[in-house]
Amino acid sequence: MKLVVDENISFAKEAFATLGDVRLCHGRKITNEMLCDTEALIVRSVTNVNESLLKDTPVKFVGTATIGTDHIDKTYLAANGITFAAAAGCNSHAVKEYVFTAIFNMCVKHNISIKEKSIGIIGCGNIGSKVAEVAGKLGLKVYKNDPPLQRKRGTGEYCSLDEALQCDIVTCHVPLNKGGIDNTIHLLDESKLNVLKPGAILINTSRGPVIDNLALKQRLKSSNDLHVVLDVWETEPYIDTGLLALIELGSAHIAGYSLEGKVNGTTLIYNALCNHLQQQVTWKPTLPDVKDRFLSIRDTQSPEEYFFRLFNIPYPIDEDDMLLRQTLSGNIKDIGKYFDSLRKKYRLRRELHNYVVDRPFVGDSFTDVINILRIPLAGS
Repeated sequence: MKLVVDENISFAKEAFATLGDVRLCHGRKITNEMLCDTEALIVRSVTNVNESLLKDTPVKFVGTATIGTDHIDKTYLAANGITFAAAAGCNSHAVKEYVFTAIFNMCVKHNISIKEKSIGIIGCGNIGSKVAEVAGKLGLKVYKNDPPLQRKRGTGEYCSLDEALQCDIVTCHVPLNKGGIDNTIHLLDESKLNVLKPGAILINTSRGPVIDNLALKQRLKSSNDLHVVLDVWETEPYIDTGLLALIELGSAHIAGYSLEGKVNGTTLIYNALCNHLQQQVTWKPTLPDVKDRFLSIRDTQSPEEYFFRLFNIPYPIDEDDMLLRQTLSGNIKDIGKYFDSLRKKYRLRRELHNYVVDRPFVGDSFTDVINILRIPLAGS
């Protein structure tokens, strides 16, 4: 059996070589000709899998080691008897931690208190639901917007998009839906961006086109009254550097790039391929131990400072922002290649459950937050 696998997938060779002959390729350079003798294709979000890529090839299995599927023509796959698997939820904890790292980064930089603040969560699936859970424990007033879930569940726990956009913090966790009742392309267009109140924190870790980047740039140029964090961009990898210059934190589509998140994606697709082939699962990942696991956070004067240090010590988000801003120096000749290189060469980042923290000074109520973040407490 022959497989073509995106070279940026963690443990790609180790996992899939147990099933056949693996060819590792750059995800943006996979072609129809490469697949002429290939039975399985394993990709990430940078590869568009459609008729033009697969026509007249023997591919019978397509897996994406990502939670998003907007790059996959699932209708074509189904019509041609091609099995498909995605890695839903694989990096949900990593993205959740990225969101709160960004929030507390903004709080400390701008002396923002989370007390009596509200958070609008747009999209409440694997990631959004986890963000909502942590936010509730932090004492934030949670507004959830998810029309598909609202129709399915028929409950009153959801709000309108405008209500979510009027919150102090707004974070996007929707799939990229092109058209239809649940279209999310430019879900936050000029009119919706104008609903955001001055001083709000806006975070997008879903897909770049969910926010109209040009409209956002115009809002920031005209008023500069939002604290914006963007991990995803329209026209990736060729991002709008003019917009980057106006926002507070930017990164190269790496919110879910914890080691655990990436390995979870590989494992889910490997297991799905084994099931497709009716073969026994023989590969299981072994992750390295985390050094300096103990986080001693003392002498903090506020919950915001405490959680800033809790999130930023294991994951200094400003480093990702600094690396992306190298595109503003004028020395980066090919922004697209540089953007992709930041993802390919991304540093080792571990999730919070690998660490141990001493008891927070802020009181027993915040122990619930530590528990929901899956962080062991020292001495317990």
